Amino acid sequence: MLQQVNGHSSGPDAHGREDLQEFLGQEAPLHLLDDLTKVNPVTLETVLRCLQARYIADTFYTNAGCTLVALNPFKPIPQLYSPELMQEYHAAPQPQKLKPHIFTVGEQTYRNVKSLIEPVNQSIIVSGESGAGKTWTSRCLMKFYAVVATSPTSWESHKIAERIEQRILNSNPVMEAFGNACTLRNNNSSRFGKFIQLQLNRAQQMTGAAVQTYLLEKTRVACQASSERNFHIFYQICKGASAEERLQWHLPEGAAFCWLPNPERTLEEDCFEVTREAMLHLGIDTPTQSNIFKVLAGLLHLGNIRFADSEDETQPCQLMDSAQCSVRTSASLLWLPEDPLLEALRVRTIRAGRQQQVFLKPCPRAECDTRRDCLAKLVYARLFDWLVSVINSSICADPDSWTTFIGLLDVYGFESFPDNSLEQLCINYANEKLQQHFVAHYLRAQQEEYAAEGLAWSFVNYQDNQTCLDLIEGSPISICSLINEECRLNRPSSAAQLQTRIEGALAGSPCLGHDRLSREPSFIVLHYAGPVQYHTAGLVEKNKDPVPAELTTLLQQSQDPLLKVLFPTDPEEKSQEEPSGQSRAPVVTVVSKFKASLEQLLQVLHSTTPHYIRCIKPNSQGRAQTFLREEVLNQLEACGLVETIHISAAGFPIRVSHRNFVERYGLLRRLRPRTAPGLQSPSPNEGPSEWPPHAEEAPPHRLLRDILHTLPALTWAAATPSNPAEATPAPMHCGRTKVFMTDSTLELLERGRAQVLEQCARCIQDGWRRHRHRKQARQRRAAVLIQAATRSWLTRRHIQRLHAAATVIKRAWQRWRIRMAFLASKELDGVEEKHLFQAPRSPGSFPLPQTQTWLLGAIIRLWPLGLVLANATVGVRGFQRKLVVWACLQLPSSSPSSSPVRTAHDQDGVTSIRALPQGSIKFHCRKSPLRYADICPEPSSYGVTGFNQILLETHRPGHV
Repeated sequence: MLQQVNGHSSGPDAHGREDLQEFLGQEAPLHLLDDLTKVNPVTLETVLRCLQARYIADTFYTNAGCTLVALNPFKPIPQLYSPELMQEYHAAPQPQKLKPHIFTVGEQTYRNVKSLIEPVNQSIIVSGESGAGKTWTSRCLMKFYAVVATSPTSWESHKIAERIEQRILNSNPVMEAFGNACTLRNNNSSRFGKFIQLQLNRAQQMTGAAVQTYLLEKTRVACQASSERNFHIFYQICKGASAEERLQWHLPEGAAFCWLPNPERTLEEDCFEVTREAMLHLGIDTPTQSNIFKVLAGLLHLGNIRFADSEDETQPCQLMDSAQCSVRTSASLLWLPEDPLLEALRVRTIRAGRQQQVFLKPCPRAECDTRRDCLAKLVYARLFDWLVSVINSSICADPDSWTTFIGLLDVYGFESFPDNSLEQLCINYANEKLQQHFVAHYLRAQQEEYAAEGLAWSFVNYQDNQTCLDLIEGSPISICSLINEECRLNRPSSAAQLQTRIEGALAGSPCLGHDRLSREPSFIVLHYAGPVQYHTAGLVEKNKDPVPAELTTLLQQSQDPLLKVLFPTDPEEKSQEEPSGQSRAPVVTVVSKFKASLEQLLQVLHSTTPHYIRCIKPNSQGRAQTFLREEVLNQLEACGLVETIHISAAGFPIRVSHRNFVERYGLLRRLRPRTAPGLQSPSPNEGPSEWPPHAEEAPPHRLLRDILHTLPALTWAAATPSNPAEATPAPMHCGRTKVFMTDSTLELLERGRAQVLEQCARCIQDGWRRHRHRKQARQRRAAVLIQAATRSWLTRRHIQRLHAAATVIKRAWQRWRIRMAFLASKELDGVEEKHLFQAPRSPGSFPLPQTQTWLLGAIIRLWPLGLVLANATVGVRGFQRKLVVWACLQLPSSSPSSSPVRTAHDQDGVTSIRALPQGSIKFHCRKSPLRYADICPEPSSYGVTGFNQILLETHRPGHV
């Protein structure tokens, strides 16, 4: 692997490879260090060796205290930025314990917004040299926020969130196509600065975004350095247009354009379809896109217009033979009249005198070229600003719908080319301001605050770039002020004269240098990242950025729909570059405008909680698995990374005021041990905190002391048997107005706070469940009582209805049975009585002997037995039959004389068939002649029936 990593190096790097092999063989654990503050000792050499070891192990992110160091891998690694990994960092209880990643910084900013700790708004400043990976880092962070900050609760909200997310992500390829270009150091270098404001609502859901741009390098449209390219969009339309579009835009295959150098190079950014699809998602329809690309094709043809020197100064410059067709094509694509176009490019209009008389002066060849380039830059700059406004109108949310934001700052990196002009001066000036912001926030501000709060602190010597900033922007005299003064003077500018003025006025600055061997007028500025030589030729003209009034008037006459929007006809609009007479207004230069926008950006950054990502470029060739120590070392020195590590390792990045600390962590007193009242405040040598002696008795400090007394218990609770070092007291210091702590202490406090909140939540849950169970029990008992009463009432009502119905049925049944029995007995007894009374004399009228009397009694008792036995097949069975037989056979137990036989004559009542039978008895199986003999109200096979019923059961076969 070492050969593969350093295969592109030779010569002096051989010794570096040997050192690296020795380092990997003896100190291999260094590549496992996730934080450079753990490197001991913290020097440039040890930090460099650690970064090199991690880069070889394909570990590209490393913490450096409060900063994340990102090494550009120069190769695609999809699994390192997958949505699954984003969700893993978002769902992790403690993302800082995972491997260092840009997602860790993104999740930290998102959680800071959710916790509402002042200042709530967050910002991430991505800095580094050109080609270090700043644009890619910003793009991945936007994808991360688009994934984690959209958690809608309904389907409609989900669709809205998806649309917002898609539009925010689609703004990247559009802005990169129109604002990025291939330079010597980077194939996708941002030629403008942008601050993306991701807007969040009260639920921390992303509702929109806003983009603010800074200093587009519009001179690249007409002027490209050697081995560099124009903006990506020009190559995209030339390579990706269809045959019909080529015909419409006059872009034939193999056409050569002066403003399109190096067209043979094919880059990943030359994908035309991605740009068109992104523009479609942003609301730019296909006809508008076609109009945009037609205007860009017109600019390419405009660049092919070449002028020849005129022999007569009173006559305009002549066109070269090959330029006539380009003029015609460019005028056609831009919908401009051909003659006015040529006149605006070759003739200057001068207004002089009080009468504002107009004079036409032919321009020399150099001025014609300048006016042509100015026309192209003006159109492209207006088009870029219009695209930014369209993007903002598409993705920006209503001001009332968002409350907080997370800012992503992606600016051009530090640049140093063989030929550096005003663009590089502004870019490096912006990087100096950001470096000063970093120094002020994390280095000087921390140390000064420690001293002001009464903490014992040994100051770290750090590189302060304030001297360089005073040279560039200081008052009253600086490089910017001298350049602006040259623009205000009504005289031709001279490069040598400007160099002389700068060197004479600023000779005492230690950051100003001069190259005496240079043949061209120039000056050297010693930036924090290294010295840069700026050429003064053309510096004043670029700062003026003159736009002749003829060009603006010409573009207002265009019939193209897009150009009509970009250049509306406004009678009040006056060109600032052509003021006249005594009403001359101060010129607004490029430097002054850029300085104002930069100051506005820094005000926004100062109002947020900043987070820094330092992008490091392992090599300038853009090759994977190649780590050039010297180049990386220069970047580490330039960005002040070692000083950052020193202060971060020995300092306290978390600072909370006493009031906010007590409000947030006051509930930790619930965890205070019982011996807490007897404890004393930990001393600096024995415990985790340090207290100013003058604040011992203040009530807020007593609350703080009670809170800090819980730290030992929290520390021991967090310690594990496998890692007893975690039981070490967490470092914390209490200043005069603030509490200072490290990330580990904050994590410990948050863990204890979560524990107390969990206990409180459990108590609330227990009380609520107890209340709910008791309420449910009372409701259950009440329901049971109601149900019992209801059932009792229903049962009583049902029984009453049954009783009433039974009573009615019983009475009807009794009446019917009595009636039937009465009719049957009346019919039978009436027939028998008739025959008995017709006899001359009843047997009871004569006295009978005793033997005959006993026999008569036996006959009377035994004759029903025959009837019972005759019905034995279907009649009474079992025990009931035996009872009947026994009852029939039962004889008097006393003497015969004790039971006198009573005759019918002696009996009371009506004589019936139950009287003494006369003669033999026969039963004939035939239908009874009696009318009611066959009626049986309720026959029962298990009851003993009366004698009359036995006689009436003629349906059963029987014969005696």
